[in-house]
Amino acid sequence: MLQTISKKQKIQSMFFRNLMRICGWGCAAIAFSICAYILVRGVGELSFGFVFSKPSYIKETIGILPDLLNTIYLVVAALALVVPLGVGAAIYLCEYSRNAKMSALIEHAAEILSGIPSIIYGLVGMLFFCQFLGLKTSLAAGVLTMVIMNLPGMIRSAQESLKTVPVSLKEGAYALGAGKWKVIRSIVLPACLPGVCTGMILCCGRMVGESAALLFTAGFAHSINGFVQALQTSGATLSVALYVYAKEQGNFDATFGIAAILIILVLAINLLSGWIQKRFGTLD
Repeated sequence: MLQTISKKQKIQSMFFRNLMRICGWGCAAIAFSICAYILVRGVGELSFGFVFSKPSYIKETIGILPDLLNTIYLVVAALALVVPLGVGAAIYLCEYSRNAKMSALIEHAAEILSGIPSIIYGLVGMLFFCQFLGLKTSLAAGVLTMVIMNLPGMIRSAQESLKTVPVSLKEGAYALGAGKWKVIRSIVLPACLPGVCTGMILCCGRMVGESAALLFTAGFAHSINGFVQALQTSGATLSVALYVYAKEQGNFDATFGIAAILIILVLAINLLSGWIQKRFGTLD
């Protein structure tokens, strides 16, 4: 027999449903307002010379091309390290680990790392990579710091994607005589590729917007270098350049221009992530 809902329960349900709706729309309105304000202020500052030139103190001009290149170098180098490490750790936890306590310890350590503030990563990176390893203030030290920061998220994303692979696919491969690594390489990894790509894109978004950790490790030089030379020297990313122009120089016109570019990049990365999830999805 179905239990009837009292009038009081209906009122409570309606109240909390409307409250959650107001909270959701309120958060969306705040985010939209901030993005719209920055875009309106910043798009007017964008020009060909602003985006595709380097700053000149003699001519008193500002260009963000070195910062844009450093951001690309940082993301590419960090992804080249964090993706194999993250996917490899996830494969070990899901496919090879037989020690439940050790697996729980690794997962717990990854969760702790994901909750540490970025400024702490910057201080540790400065002490370990810049001073102890002798990398000094360089983009390479910033890359290694970004790897440590984004590794927990990459592990979690790959691990959840691996869990969605149907057991029947692996059992069918084993029945045909395939070995463990053959099954992982030919069946498991291709099936979880959309989830891994999504994790990569989310890591890109965090790297593009990071500034606190990179201030202590990568520095804030505005010079155009090649990929290898840039890793060996100090270099500012877009987010670091935004901080320098706003805090050190008080040039808020350039700050809003850089902020507009960052918002466009982050929105593009999030849209791409949503498209990948919708386009490929996960296996049932």
